[in-house]
Amino acid sequence: MQELTAVPRGNILGVGVSAINMPQALQAIEGWMDARTPQYVCVTPAHAVMECHDHPEIKSIYNQSGLTTPDGMSIVWLLKLFGFPHVDRVYGPDLMLEVCRSSQDKGYKHYFYGGAPGVADQLAKKLLKRFPELKIVGLESPPFRELTDAENQEMIKRIQSAAPDIIWVGIGSPRQEKWMSRHLKDLGVPVLIGVGAAFDFLSGNKPQAPRWVQRSGMEWFYRLLSEPRRLWKRYMLNYPRFIVLVCMQLLGIRKFNMD
Repeated sequence: MQELTAVPRGNILGVGVSAINMPQALQAIEGWMDARTPQYVCVTPAHAVMECHDHPEIKSIYNQSGLTTPDGMSIVWLLKLFGFPHVDRVYGPDLMLEVCRSSQDKGYKHYFYGGAPGVADQLAKKLLKRFPELKIVGLESPPFRELTDAENQEMIKRIQSAAPDIIWVGIGSPRQEKWMSRHLKDLGVPVLIGVGAAFDFLSGNKPQAPRWVQRSGMEWFYRLLSEPRRLWKRYMLNYPRFIVLVCMQLLGIRKFNMD
């Protein structure tokens, strides 16, 4: 069994973002598997930090996670500035691919919860083509609304019956983070990972930005051009606020607590 060690976090507007890179994220997840201690993972771009800033209850969910990964390049650059030179981007789609790759040898069982109707099925086909030994024990596309109590109990029973080791949750942020926090202990599953748009990107349902665009920090602009109606508020309103607030934090004009 791997020894579980605490992962340091950098304070970005009161959100404790895990100062990690991809190998360290994989090591932490493997450690949870060995220990069978339920944990959830939040992938964290700048707009998620702003969601936490505006809603303290969501910030609490991120700060109580097993990992809150640096999903956006702006988050990576800030963590490096804060004295964590080893940090690199732990991007939702990349994390899914790397965990699935390592799962082939370890035999971890996966459950996919999210996406529009048909997206989880297409995602599973693409992943199995890439990783033939991958064990998928469940696929589910929940309705885009809160489940009734009866539906919620049936969902819990289905997942418990499938007995996965990892649940991939792709129902959008912050809904997926609330879902993971709420159901962490109900499901008896060691690892829950909220990956948002990874379902759409890896299934081929939506275009993914080229790697050079991702590394340049301009993926937000690529996505805005791809889905301007849906995403303009996220990027055109939240990102300027994020820059202003980060500057205030760096200059010591304003402090942000992680409690």
